[in-house]
Amino acid sequence: MLTRLFLALIAILFTGFGLWSLIDPIGMTSRLDVNVSGPNALFEMRGIFGGVSLAAAGLTAAGALMPARYERPALWLLVVYMGGYTLARLVSLIVGDSPTFNGWAFASFEVLSFILASLALIARKKP
Repeated sequence: MLTRLFLALIAILFTGFGLWSLIDPIGMTSRLDVNVSGPNALFEMRGIFGGVSLAAAGLTAAGALMPARYERPALWLLVVYMGGYTLARLVSLIVGDSPTFNGWAFASFEVLSFILASLALIARKKP
């Protein structure tokens, strides 16, 4: 039951972030202290942050609503997706980047999501 709640919460967060990114990508990135420019800026922000987040929302929602079929795939998505973010944030810190509060907030969410999804998968020892 906790895993389903976790996946539902993640789905809601991904949905909100994905919609925000589709509707107002420059406002979203500005709020995160990221400046984007160039002819493909909006195209990329909508695709990367909007589209990918909404796709993740769909799978995590499916995992929450239909756990027999989609819980493990949703958890694996989070392990891979948030694990990638976690690795990239670690590399960023090693090379000397200095994130703002917003950067730390997102990194904390990503690391926590990675850890919780990993623990949920470990707890379900099925193949």
